[in-house]
Amino acid sequence: MAEAQGRITLWGVEVFLAAAEERSVSAAARRLGASVSGVSQQLQALELALGVTLMDRSARPMRLTPAGEMFRRRAQLIANEAEQARAELAAGDLAGLTLLRLGMVEDFDSDVTPRLLTAMAADLAHCQFLLETGASHRLLEQLDTRALDMVVAADMGAPADWMEVHPLLSEPFIVAAPRGLVDPGGDVLAQLRALPLILYTQRHHMGRQIAAHLARQELKLAHRFELDSYHAIMAMVAEGAGWTILTPLGFLHAQRFRDRADVLPLPVAPLARTISLSARRGGLMGMPEQVAGRLRPLLQELVVAPATARMPWIEGALRVL
Repeated sequence: MAEAQGRITLWGVEVFLAAAEERSVSAAARRLGASVSGVSQQLQALELALGVTLMDRSARPMRLTPAGEMFRRRAQLIANEAEQARAELAAGDLAGLTLLRLGMVEDFDSDVTPRLLTAMAADLAHCQFLLETGASHRLLEQLDTRALDMVVAADMGAPADWMEVHPLLSEPFIVAAPRGLVDPGGDVLAQLRALPLILYTQRHHMGRQIAAHLARQELKLAHRFELDSYHAIMAMVAEGAGWTILTPLGFLHAQRFRDRADVLPLPVAPLARTISLSARRGGLMGMPEQVAGRLRPLLQELVVAPATARMPWIEGALRVL
């Protein structure tokens, strides 16, 4: 099948160069180990994408048109660059990488991400880093569409076949309540029922995960607010407007309000999520595994240690994987 109009593929360029050198579609097909019809379709798709005729097929042997001669020079440059890329990757050398598009959950943007980028910049001296922070589902969508090369995000079910996944952190969901309003020695759930619940928005996967868990516990809790910002949620908790369910990362992220809230274990069946590094399988060779290796000690230092110091009861549930 011909490629969609406007798309120039590397395979199409390679087919064109073989046909230009062999001066015959059948000879180009033999050289490439492809079918004659497949080669013809690739040439037609390339001409459609470029909007010009590249080859005079009525001539014997076939010859290039003036437009074909002009494009041949550019096509050879493309093929040379592709071959150089193959050679560098085969040698396992990513030191020459010039662009890395990285997605990180917003939970890490104030401490973990700067430390990671500083360390990577020292190793990849010629690389430009494009950083995207945001919700996990948006980052994974951008990885799927090839807008990002590597993402650190919360798992959202079984990974696609094309993904390689490196688990980094398991974290439980916890309760944050206004300071002094909940007695941890009493019936915590009963006390929380007397306060409004401030939910993380169900437009995001984490909000849906929390809502589904409460439904499984057959808990119907009064709530008036659904917000998509840890800072906004924790600001309302700090003002006494209600309580919330979030993760240790979310609590640590809202640094300004931590001293005006109490944190408690979830007073129902436990709920947890996993943060993982994901990339397209084989696309960056061993780099995803190396980056995951860099991240784990940073997560231990910057997330697990401070969280367990403040919440000793969380030890073991919040852990590096």
